[in-house]
Amino acid sequence: MQMKELEFSDALPIDGYGPGFFRIGGEVIEGGVLVHAGGALKWDGMDDAAPLMALVGTIDVLFLGTGAEIAHPPTALRKALEEAGIGVEAMASPAAARTYNVLLSEGRRIAAALLPVGA
Repeated sequence: MQMKELEFSDALPIDGYGPGFFRIGGEVIEGGVLVHAGGALKWDGMDDAAPLMALVGTIDVLFLGTGAEIAHPPTALRKALEEAGIGVEAMASPAAARTYNVLLSEGRRIAAALLPVGA
């Protein structure tokens, strides 16, 4: 099998994560993070819907990383995003980060809002 290195053009991939942080494009961000083709910023969690809603029209799917384990996002948040035209895929943060990187390399219109895996 031939392996192909992922290419991200100008978008920032998720380089890694650890207890309480994510590394995006070489920069460490403590706590939750929202990453998309335009950059990365600190995200305060499921109650912080404003930065997610600001992506309406620029993304098709949001990967919602729920921490170390998969969990259901708040119904109101999911409903608001879906009504605005953003598909929501909830999964554990490590899986969301990997999925984000693969689809980002394909040029897809995506974002990832990730809760840390522990402190």
